[in-house]
This record gives sequence, structure tokens and C-alpha cells, in this order.
Amino acid sequence: MKQRVISAIVAIILFVPVVYIGSWILELVVAVLGVIALFELFRMKGNKLGSVEGIISILALLGLLFPHYTASFLPSHVNTQTVLYFFTLLLLVCTVFSKNNFTFDDAAVAILGVIYIGFGFKFLLLTRENGLDLLLFTLFVVWSTDIGAYMIGRKLGKHKLAPSISPNKTIEGSVGGIVMALIVAVIYLMFYPQDNPLGWMLVLTVILSIAGQLGDLVESAFKRYYNVKDSGKIMPGHGGILDRFDSLLFVLPILYFSGLI
Repeated sequence: MKQRVISAIVAIILFVPVVYIGSWILELVVAVLGVIALFELFRMKGNKLGSVEGIISILALLGLLFPHYTASFLPSHVNTQTVLYFFTLLLLVCTVFSKNNFTFDDAAVAILGVIYIGFGFKFLLLTRENGLDLLLFTLFVVWSTDIGAYMIGRKLGKHKLAPSISPNKTIEGSVGGIVMALIVAVIYLMFYPQDNPLGWMLVLTVILSIAGQLGDLVESAFKRYYNVKDSGKIMPGHGGILDRFDSLLFVLPILYFSGLI
């Protein structure tokens, strides 16, 4: 527990200033985080990111993250989706020449990982472009959900939420996470009100809290399927980048679909 708290504090101290500064610094950090997350997914699958297939996947990921940088080199009729499809074809070609070391299943995981990680982190950049207040609000909702679910789950948890995927998570913890997120959201919105009414923002808070928990469970399903405890070891007590950003990768698209970014 002590190690988890220390790692979380260090991560917040390092990440929040980067979010505050934004600009190319945030873009660089997000690119590094995205590549590390993709590496963790490749490693869980048993593939190497330094391979030809891995480099193609990295290029596809960066193309999703930063289409504005690549647009100047491409014809006007080419967009992000067609670039992604081009890299998909390249990965399928790799299955022909890899001597069965890189299969169709491997290519599918690589592309799904690029979409999952690439779009998730892209929405982080779009949220920051929309405004610092909204991104901080989202981060606080995710973090408070995680803390509330952990604390309430340890104290009051009796009924398992998804025992086949994550045996330690409970329904009581899940509800506790939502309540904690609402409390933090109310306090935050008192000081930094958004353009939308308070009632709507609180409804959104509940949706974001639930989405964050689903994101956590989805990543737990990955780890359960590949029989690994953590996606990585970059943060002692917390695991890897996917372990820390799994909730956010599900929450940020909700902001996009809700029209806030």
C-alpha cells in the first residue's frame, strides 16, 4: 500500500505539470506513453516491438496520434483512416514473409492495440486543446473513482463485481468509486465551473466513472487471458502504463462522443 501511494504521488507530480504546460511537451510525453503501452501489449502477446511488425505498428500509432504532422506529406485525399488501413495491409503482408512467426492473430492484436491506444491518447491531446479545466476534471474523476473503489472495496466489499476477470473488485467498491467521483466533481466544479449545467456535469461524472471502471476491467481481461499480473513494471506497486491509463483510454472517448471535445 505504501509503495502504491508513493508511486501515485510521484506520477501525479510528474504528469500534472506536463498536462498544465501542454504544447509539444505533452505531445512528446503522450507519444512515449503510447509506444510504451503498445510495447506492453506486444509483450503480453509474446511479440517484439522492435521487429518489422512492431515498427509498422509504432508508425500506425504515431499516425493516429499526430495526423496533423503527417498530413503535409500526404495527398489531400488521404486521411487518418486510409493511413491506418495502409499499415493494416502492411501487417497482413508480414504474415506472408514471417515464416509463421507473425500470424493473422498477431496482426489483429497489433491493429486493435493501435486503435485502442492511439485513439485513446489522441483524445487526451484533443481534450487538452479544448481546455485545461476539462482535462483536469476528467483526471480527477478517474483518480477519485480508482481511490474510492479501492478504499470502499477493502472496507465494505462483499459482492464480487467480475470474479472471473478481477476477483478483488466488488460491487460495493464500484459504487464507492462513483460516489467518491461525484464528491470530487462537485468540489472541483465549485471552483472551476464548466459551460454545461451542474446537473448535466454530474450525470456525465457518473458515466465517466462507470466507463473508467469498464476500462479497468477490459485491461484486466487482457491480463487474465495472457496470464500476466501487470502489463509492465514501470511504476512500482502500480504496474505498467496500460495499468495506469486503462481507465482514461475509455473515459476520454466519452468526452468526444458527448460533444465536449
